[in-house]
Amino acid sequence: MTSGKRSGQVAAAVGVNVETLRYYERRGIIPAPDRSLGGHRLYPDETVTTLRVIKVAQGLGFTLAEVVDLLEVGRHGHGGGLQARAEAKVAEVDQKIADLNLIRDTLIAARDAGCDDLAQCAASECCPLPFVELSTRPESSPL
Repeated sequence: MTSGKRSGQVAAAVGVNVETLRYYERRGIIPAPDRSLGGHRLYPDETVTTLRVIKVAQGLGFTLAEVVDLLEVGRHGHGGGLQARAEAKVAEVDQKIADLNLIRDTLIAARDAGCDDLAQCAASECCPLPFVELSTRPESSPL
């Protein structure tokens, strides 16, 4: 193969660093490209499409591992499983939104109550910040 896009062209087309290409190549996410006579990597056009799919999926909240799994399932012709995974991701996003709304409401209550000093607020019975609740919740729970 004597045609194809060089690393810098692919990286620029997708908006990633050249090191990202090499990392994906080492992980087997994209196939090793052919080389020019001068030893430069020459990527097929499909590489740009694959990388764009990865970036969009990551922007939607999928981890790189989840995207790789989706790509693999799709490559083997078993259907991508995107419907079920998208539904699970929607549930995850809904939970994050609920958590963020709780945080927002608590911060507004603290602002409206005039809390200006955490130590004094913690000692006050009328403080809206959930100091007691925070000390008894599991590490991963917001507020």
